Amino acid sequence: MNAIATNVLKTFTENFPAQPAMYFSPGRINLIGEHVDYNDGFVMPAAIDKGVYYAVAENGTDAIHFYSLDFDERFSIDIAAIKKASGWKNYVLSVVNEFLSSGKSIKGFDCVFGGDIPRGAGMSSSAAVEGGLAFALNDIFNCVFTPTELAQLCQRAEHNFPNVQCGIMDQFANMNGKKDQVLLLDCKSLSHEYLPLQLKGYTIVLLDTKVHHTLASGEYNKRRHQCEEGMKILKNGMGIGSFRDINKSEDLLAYKDMMGEEVYNRCLYVVEEIHRTQKAAEYLKQDNLIEFGKLMYATHEGLSNLYEVSCAELDFLVQQAKLNASVIGARMMGGGFGGCTINIVKEEGMNDLIEQSSIVYKKQFNIDLGYYVVETGDGTGKLNGNALSY
Repeated sequence: MNAIATNVLKTFTENFPAQPAMYFSPGRINLIGEHVDYNDGFVMPAAIDKGVYYAVAENGTDAIHFYSLDFDERFSIDIAAIKKASGWKNYVLSVVNEFLSSGKSIKGFDCVFGGDIPRGAGMSSSAAVEGGLAFALNDIFNCVFTPTELAQLCQRAEHNFPNVQCGIMDQFANMNGKKDQVLLLDCKSLSHEYLPLQLKGYTIVLLDTKVHHTLASGEYNKRRHQCEEGMKILKNGMGIGSFRDINKSEDLLAYKDMMGEEVYNRCLYVVEEIHRTQKAAEYLKQDNLIEFGKLMYATHEGLSNLYEVSCAELDFLVQQAKLNASVIGARMMGGGFGGCTINIVKEEGMNDLIEQSSIVYKKQFNIDLGYYVVETGDGTGKLNGNALSY
């Protein structure tokens, strides 16, 4: 086990009597298909090699004991008393609540968890927290949920106590990721296929703005409601059931006045991004990373100008990437208003990208830029030594 897993296990044995089972739950990147998972679109995420480690054991009582290493906080509650709390507690309690709401028999347990996903960086630390606990409870209490059912349970959990009306992408990638592959996920039917990610001399670098403007769930939920408002108009006018049924973005123009400019722009972005993601899948199948990268830049333009979930810091980093000949594609990643850009960069140019971006970013914003070199990884599973099992 790595150092984090070892520390999680050590902390558990120092605080609780039982020998726990160990689990790993990854974060994710999303190459393209942003903000369309809750709009019946297609997305292209991958699990990564950073995540959250869990040590969990049944304790023979009706109480649950949590210890978050990252926050250095403890929390205990009786199963019968589970209710909405605050902060990280909402994510784990909401998972337990969903098991109970599904009619599963969950008994008392002890739990220690910690990881290496930077919070707010757009790598979906919340889905990793939810997924690791859900997988562990499913395993320990023999609840026989499938990975896709666990992903749906975790999505409901994020909707409930944390009140973030997320789509299914983060949780699905968390449960179903495979190393060296990306998922092309149909968020309407949950059908999916695995596409090989042949980087061949390129690597994935995340540049972290280290800013987290006050999006958060409020603006995220607002975008979702705006899309729903636009879809109501389109259903009445075009007789369609989903944004994916629109063949050409020009078809939206007839409804612009009815929607108003802001709602129209949101809908236009969604339609264009659904088409981009389908085209990106074809480029991956052709092993054409150059054209794939151009679509990433186009996605950022849409997120910044039409969906308006970017910020000055993200736009600056993408602009710097465009000026760097080693970078073939870059965009903001995640919910927006801060977090990371995702960059596909030539291996020999990686250090220069990080160094130059850090210098100009510090000069522009007086903030020290963060960076993470990530690789794809497997989805959530049980740790046996250094290996995952499912």
